[in-house]
Order: sequence, then C-alpha cells, then structure tokens
Amino acid sequence: MATTTPVAGAGTGIRRRRRRINWGANIVAIAFAIVWIFPVYWMLNTAFKPRDEVMTQTPHFWPSRLDAANFVSALAQSSFLQDLRNSLIVVLATLVIAILLGMFASAALTRFRFRGRKAILVVILAVQMLPATALLIPQFLVFNRLSLTGTYIGLILAYVASVLPFSIWVMRGFFLAIPVELEEAAAIDGAGSWRILFAVLFPLVTPGIIASSIFAFISAWNDYLTAYVFMSDSSMYTLPLWLASFTTPNGGTDYGAQMAASVVFSLPVVVFFLIIQRNLVSGISAGAVKG
Repeated sequence: MATTTPVAGAGTGIRRRRRRINWGANIVAIAFAIVWIFPVYWMLNTAFKPRDEVMTQTPHFWPSRLDAANFVSALAQSSFLQDLRNSLIVVLATLVIAILLGMFASAALTRFRFRGRKAILVVILAVQMLPATALLIPQFLVFNRLSLTGTYIGLILAYVASVLPFSIWVMRGFFLAIPVELEEAAAIDGAGSWRILFAVLFPLVTPGIIASSIFAFISAWNDYLTAYVFMSDSSMYTLPLWLASFTTPNGGTDYGAQMAASVVFSLPVVVFFLIIQRNLVSGISAGAVKG
C-alpha cells in the first residue's frame, strides 16, 4: 500500500501537465486561426460596407448597415462575364488535360518497366520543387517563339505544365498501393490492358484523382502572374486580372467594389473545396504513404 500513493500522485501530475500543454496548444492554435481568418473577415466586412465607411481613418469593424452596392458595382463591369468565360475555358481545359495526362503517366510509371523511368521520376520531383516564377520567363520565351502567347492554348499548356508534376506524383502513390493480383485476376477473366486500366485501376485511384483535381482547379483559377504575362489582349483576361481593374476616375482604387469582387471570385473555390474536402484529405494522405 505504501508504494501505490507515489505512483498515483505521479500519474495525477502527468495528467495535469498534459492538460496544461493541451490548453497551451489550443491557445496557440486559436491565435493562429484568428490571424489567418482576419483577412477573410475584413474582405467580407469591406464588401458589405457603405462606401462612406470604406475609406475612413477610423476603421469600422462592423458595417453600420449591410449594403450590396459594392457587389452591384463589381458585377456591373462590362468585362466580368467575358473574363468569367475566359477563366472557365482555361480552368476546365487545364483540369481535364492535367488529370488525363496525370492518370496515364502515373499508370505507366508504376505498371511498366522501361529505361529512364527513375530519371523521369527524379525530373518530375525536381520540377515540382522549383518555384513557378523561376519557370515563367523560359516558358514565355518558348511559347512566344511558337506563337502561343496571347492564346487560350498557350495559357492552358502553361497551367498544365505547372500542375502536372503534382498530379503524377499523387496518383502514382495510389497506383503503387493497388495489388498486382487484381490485374492478374482481371487478365485471367479475359480483360485486356485497356479494360484493366479503365475498369480496375482508375476507379481505385479516384481519391488521388479528386485531390489532383482540386489542386489543378485552385492553381489555375487563382493564378494572376502567368495570365498577366501571357495575355496582352484585355479581351483574353481571366478573373484574377479582372480583380486588378477596379480603379476610380481619379486614379485610385475602389476598395469596396474590389473586395466584393474578391468575394465573388472566391466563392467557386470555396464551394468546390467544401463539396469534396473529405476526399482531398484522404487523397493526399493516402497518396503520400507509398512512393
């Protein structure tokens, strides 16, 4: 009996220390969450403010009344629908091409043995590690020589080149996790190579396809710099370039309309992410297990 009291006391002390550590970690996490959420809150706050409260010296942390005039001003711009169409064309084409190429490339790199396979994987990883801005000037020079700058095709190919390494690397992890016995069983049942690929392999890598789709969608939808460099004609601008066009006749910026436009611009990404967020988490975690 004499030896049980110190052990119980030690256990109580450990539990108390763990609770203090948990409380400290929660406080730090809440502080970081506030720091990250505040810009989003301020964007929403400014978007719904009356215009006379946007540029005041004293900040208003809550609008005196909810005003939709900023949204009306933003959506009334003549270039909105045109730039929205341009963004949809470029983003959807990028999404389809990147996912299709990623699926076939990752399947080939995991299911076939050929000379240079490991070198290709190293190159894919190296390209993924490079910042996009480092590749922008070489891409522009090559595409300009091919007369692809200022075209949908050039911008789509630039986006595909930036998201394809990630798509291949993520989906490759899913292909590696698929047992070879499934393909052998399908082959015994008489399925050919294409049937095995579409009916057996591709359905099993659906989480990886979804994760890659989200990355490709967000990357192409949010990009400003590549579209700005590649597109010289304002009729070919995408929505990120539209966000930079909210100037007043005096040369200033209409911040209320710009924040309202930012809210409208962010909605497709938020909705798309909320719909398949579970698949995103499972896709990235599962695809990173093997490789």
